[in-house]
Amino acid sequence: NITNMKYTAALVLAAAVSTEAFGPFGAKKAAAPAPVKEAPKAGKSIAARVFEMDLFAPVKDQNDYGARGRKNLKQGTISAGSSYIPSGLSADEYNKIRKDASVKKEANYQRNVAKAGKFLDYTKFYIERGTDTNQSWAKSVTKGHRMAKTKYDWSGEEDKPLWAKKQ
Repeated sequence: NITNMKYTAALVLAAAVSTEAFGPFGAKKAAAPAPVKEAPKAGKSIAARVFEMDLFAPVKDQNDYGARGRKNLKQGTISAGSSYIPSGLSADEYNKIRKDASVKKEANYQRNVAKAGKFLDYTKFYIERGTDTNQSWAKSVTKGHRMAKTKYDWSGEEDKPLWAKKQ
């Protein structure tokens, strides 16, 4: 079979050519000269410069709690014809509503800033609870925990359907 012999000859030739590229046959090529290493520079490395960056250097306290008051933040104004105004309101009425909400938000923020950094002394709490002298606190309904006041009545008495309320 002549075609079968042709394929075999082509395969042997391809194998010989491919092994020639990886084998130690033929003339030796001159080795490339070794690269000359430069002496390291006297400055800091790029990584050192990046890790030592202080992005807050210009204003160190810009992210401290309470810094919002020093940032000159203001709310945009609403003007008739070019701003969104809910239907049923005029631009002045909507500006008043937004201003009242902004004032309320700022007052709440200032109230929280005033509480910042004030903590309860852990030891004092345990002594007041009586943990250091007896275990009576463990028999109370709250197991010695202080309960928070809630905004809503969670007893369920006020929102029961009429048929479930006791008369």
